[in-house]
Amino acid sequence: MHDERRRIEERVERVHNQRIKPAVYAATVPFEVEAWQAPGEPVPFAEAAAASYEPFAMGTPWGPPWGTTWFRMRGRVPAEWAGRRVEAVIDLGFVGDWPGNQAEALVHLTDGTPLKAVNPLNQYVPIGNPATGGEVIDYLVEAASNPDILANDFAAPTPLGDVLTAGDRPLYTFRSADLAVLDEQVFHLDLDLQVLRELMVHLGEHEPRRHEIMHTLDRAMDVLDLDDVSGSAAAVREVLAPVLARPAHASAHTVSGVGHAHIDSAWLWPIRETKRKTSRTFSNVTALADEYDDFVFACSQAQQYEWVRDNHPQVWARIHESVKKGQWAPVGGMWVESDGNLPGGEAIARQLVHGKRFFIEHFGIETKGVWLPDSFGYNAAYPQLAKLAGNDWFLTQKISWNQTNKFPHHTFWWEGIDGTRIFTHFPPVDTYNARFSGEEMARAVRNYSEKGAGTRSLAPFGWGDGGGGPTREIMERARRLADLEGSPKVVVEHPDAFFAKAREEYEDAPVWNGELYLELHRATYTSQARTKQGNRRSEHKLREAELWATTAALHAPGYVYPYEKLDRLWKTVLLHQFHDILPGSSIAWVHREAEAEYARVAQELEVLTTEAVAALGGGSGVTRFFNTSPFERREVVRDREGRTGFVRVPANGSAPLADDRPDDTVVVEDRVLDNGLVRVELAEDGTLASVFDRRFRREVLAGRGNLLRLHTDLPNYWDAWDIDKHYRNRYTELLDVESLTVVERDVLVGSIRVTRAFGKGSTITQTITLRAGSPRIDFETEIDWHEAEKILKAGFPVDVRAAHSSAEIQFGHVQRPTHTNTSWEAARFEVCGHRWVHIGEPGYGVAVLNDSTYGHDVSRTVREDGGTTTTVALSLVRAPRIPDPEADQGKHRFTYSLLPGATIGDAVAEGYALNLPLRMADAAGAPDPVVSVDGEGITVEAVKLADDASGDVVVRLYESRGGRAAGTLRTGFPLAGAQVTDLLERPLETAVTDGAGGVPIQLRPFQILTLRLSRTTTGS
Repeated sequence: MHDERRRIEERVERVHNQRIKPAVYAATVPFEVEAWQAPGEPVPFAEAAAASYEPFAMGTPWGPPWGTTWFRMRGRVPAEWAGRRVEAVIDLGFVGDWPGNQAEALVHLTDGTPLKAVNPLNQYVPIGNPATGGEVIDYLVEAASNPDILANDFAAPTPLGDVLTAGDRPLYTFRSADLAVLDEQVFHLDLDLQVLRELMVHLGEHEPRRHEIMHTLDRAMDVLDLDDVSGSAAAVREVLAPVLARPAHASAHTVSGVGHAHIDSAWLWPIRETKRKTSRTFSNVTALADEYDDFVFACSQAQQYEWVRDNHPQVWARIHESVKKGQWAPVGGMWVESDGNLPGGEAIARQLVHGKRFFIEHFGIETKGVWLPDSFGYNAAYPQLAKLAGNDWFLTQKISWNQTNKFPHHTFWWEGIDGTRIFTHFPPVDTYNARFSGEEMARAVRNYSEKGAGTRSLAPFGWGDGGGGPTREIMERARRLADLEGSPKVVVEHPDAFFAKAREEYEDAPVWNGELYLELHRATYTSQARTKQGNRRSEHKLREAELWATTAALHAPGYVYPYEKLDRLWKTVLLHQFHDILPGSSIAWVHREAEAEYARVAQELEVLTTEAVAALGGGSGVTRFFNTSPFERREVVRDREGRTGFVRVPANGSAPLADDRPDDTVVVEDRVLDNGLVRVELAEDGTLASVFDRRFRREVLAGRGNLLRLHTDLPNYWDAWDIDKHYRNRYTELLDVESLTVVERDVLVGSIRVTRAFGKGSTITQTITLRAGSPRIDFETEIDWHEAEKILKAGFPVDVRAAHSSAEIQFGHVQRPTHTNTSWEAARFEVCGHRWVHIGEPGYGVAVLNDSTYGHDVSRTVREDGGTTTTVALSLVRAPRIPDPEADQGKHRFTYSLLPGATIGDAVAEGYALNLPLRMADAAGAPDPVVSVDGEGITVEAVKLADDASGDVVVRLYESRGGRAAGTLRTGFPLAGAQVTDLLERPLETAVTDGAGGVPIQLRPFQILTLRLSRTTTGS
C-alpha cells in the first residue's frame, strides 16, 4: 500500500507541475515593450509619462539596486480571443516566491490610473472577462529593482542594504510581458488538485478519507489527456467533484480566514520603498475585492493608509469603496505596528490614539482590537493601554517562534500588571502569511491548545512581510475548504466577528498574567544603539515640549500652542518605533535615515521648547532651571560659565539657584570619590573596587563593579535580532587602562576619567562622577566602536540576595525571578527594561539606571562565604553584520548610573531625572506648575493641551511603585471641572473635585488615569 500511495503522489505531482500548470494560459501574444530608467529616486507619474522611452527586448538585464525602471507596454487583443478571459501577464525576472524582497511593479493606464501590481505570485492584470477582441492596451509600468537582501540566507553580509554602497549592476533579467488567455477550466483544475493532494498528504495513513482522495486522483489522471489538457480539464474536474463535495464533520474545527498583507514599514527596504509597497499591495487587494464578493481584508497601520492617501488618491478612493462594502476592515488602531517592548508608555498610548483617531476620522470606524502579529514580545502594560483606548481584543502570532517553551494557550485572557484583562488570540496556524495549504490547515487543528473548550481559530492569509497580500489562488482554496471532509472549515470573515464568536463560546478562557516574553530576538533590545537612543531622547523631548508649551499657553499672553508641529513630530517618532526600525533589525539605509530624522526631531523640539520657555518671561537675566520631571529635584547644576551651584526645583516647575547646599561636600582623592553619602573607590584597573554606602554602613559591591566584558556574539541565525545563550561562554574582560585621571575636584562635583583601548581599534572613555547630596554614581560613556560580532556588557555584582529583579516598563515595572528553576526562567537570559533595573532584599536595594539602554541580564551566584551576589549587566553595544554590515560602528555617547540604597520609588524618580536634565533659561519669574501632585506613587507622565483645541488641559498619570496610592492633584490655573477620560480624551466619568481647586486621586497598583481639566473662563 505504501508503494501504491507513493506512486500516485508522484504521478499527480508530476502531471500537475509539468502539464496542468503550464496550460493555465491557453494562448499568448507578446507586448511591444519600451523602457526608461528613472534617475535617482522614484519620480511622479507625470514625469515618467513625459520621458523618452527606448525599445526593450525580453531577456535583457534591467534594474540597478534600488532603481526604478518605467516600462511602456503596448498590445492589441486578437479578435479571435473575443468571449474569452484575457489578462496581461508580466514576469520581470522574479527570483523565488517572496513578493516583498525583490522586483515589484505597479501597472498604470496612460492617464495615471493605477490598476494592479505584479510580483512573483501575482503576475496578472485583468483585461476582459470576457474580452471583446481588438482592445488596445497601453500600460506604463513602474518597476522597482529592489535587491534580495537575504539571497545568501544570512551566510554573509551584503553591501546591497544601502543605496550608497549597493552599486549599479542590473539585478534582474526581464522574462516576458504578454497578453494571455486564461483557461478557466484548467485554472480551477489546478486549484482542485492542489487542495485535494495537500489534504491527502496530511491525513493520517489509516484514515479512509485519505485513500478515497488518493484513488480518485489516480482515476482523474487517467481521464486527463496529456496532449489536450484544456479539452479534458472539465472531465477531470467531474471526477474530482464528488470528493470535493463531501462536507466536513459537524465537529470540525473552524478557521476564520482574514485577508492580510503584512507590510513592514521598513526592514529590508527603506521607508520610501514602503510607501510604494502599500500602493502596490492595496491596488491588488481592491482588485481582488472586485473579483470575490466574499473576500474580507484586515489592514492595520494608519501611517500606511496616510501614505496611500497622499501618493495614490485613486487607490485611496478604492479603499473607501471596499470599506463601505464590508470587504476592507481597518484593524489594530495603532499608527504603526510598533515594537512591543521598547517604546515608552506615553508613546504606546499615542500609537493607539493616533491610529484610532485616523480610522474614526477617515472611515467612521472605531477599531476594536490591537493587531500586532509580528512584534518581538509584548509588555505587560498592553492590556490596560488597549482597554483604555477602547479595544476589546488583542492578536499576535509571534510568540509561536519561542525557542524553548511552547506557549500553553491560543485563546486566553491576558492580564496586565494592573489587573486589566483583554481577550487574546494566537493563531495556531503559526503564521500571519497563511495560504490555506494542507500543511497549514492540519497544523491549525493539531496545534490548537483549547480543544474541547474552543472550536475556532483565526488565520491571517496572504503573502506578507514585504506586502503582496491575498491572491485569487488563496481565495479559491478558501472556497474549496469552506466545508470539506478531512479539513477544518474555513470561513472568510472580519476579525471582530471571529473574536465575538470565540469569546462567546469560551468566556472562561484561561488567564495569562504578565508580559508575553518572546524567547527569541532578544538582541533587539540592543542592536543599533543610536536608533534606540534617538527614540529615548525623542520621547523625553516631546514630553518636555508639551509641558512647557502647555505652561506658556496658560500663562503667556499671545503664545499659541503648536498643535500641528507636535502632532507631526509625534507621528515621526511613532513611525520609527515600527518593529523592525526601533529594534535595530533593518538595513543600513533605514538606520542611516532614522538617525537623521531623530536629529531633525531633536532640533525642532529644542526650538519649540525654547520658544515656550522664552514666552514665560525670558531675557530677564535671571537664570532659572526648569524641571520636566514629575518629582522635585535637589541637584548640582552648572551655569553658563560652567560654575557649579545647587538648585531645588519643584516637579513640572522652575526655580533659581538655591542658597542652601548639602551639608557634605565632595572629596576627591587619586582613585576615590566621597560625598558623605557614599564612598567610591576605583581599582588600578579602573573598575570599582568598592562602593561603601555610609547611610547604611554596608559595602554595596561583591566584586569588581562596572566590569566591562567583550563577548563573542555570533547567534545561530538572525544576526541583528538574536543573542544566543552561548555568548556567555567566551569573553574578554577589559582591564587594561590607558589613563586614569581626576578631571574635576569641586566641592559639589568630583569626577575620574578612565580610558581604555581594546579589540580592533575600539576605545572607551568613561567619566565617573559623584555629586554632592546624591548617592547616584554616573558613568558618562563615550565609545568609538570598531568590533564585529561582539557585544559589550557592563556588570555590577551587588552584595544583595534578591529573589527577583524589578525592571521599569511602560507605566510601571515587572518583577522577574533571578533563579532558573524552570525552563521559563532560564529562557529569560536577556530581558528588556527601560530607565532602571532594581534589585533588593528586605531593607536594602540597589538600582542601575540608564539614559538609552534597554537590554540587560540579572544573575545570582552564591559565594564561598555563603553570601549571595546578584549581578546586573547592561548590554551597551553590539556589532551584528546582517542585515547592516556596519551596524553600530563608530561613536556612541550615553550615561548609565549606579544608585546605592535605592527603593523602587528612588529608582523611578532618578530614572526620570537622568533622562530629563534640568533646562537652564533666563526668566524673570515663572508661574506655578500646571499641575502638582501629592501622594507617594502618583506619577505624572504627560501634560498637554487637549487635542480638540478646546483649551482643556490633559494630564496622564499612573501609580509607579506597585501599591495603592492616594493623593490630590492641584492645578496652577483656576479649575472649572475635571473628567476622567480614555486615552482619546473622551469622557468616561466626571471626576470629583475638593472645592479648593484640587482633584482627589486614588489609584490601584500601576493604574493609568487620564484627566481632562477645564479652566475657569476669564471674567466669569
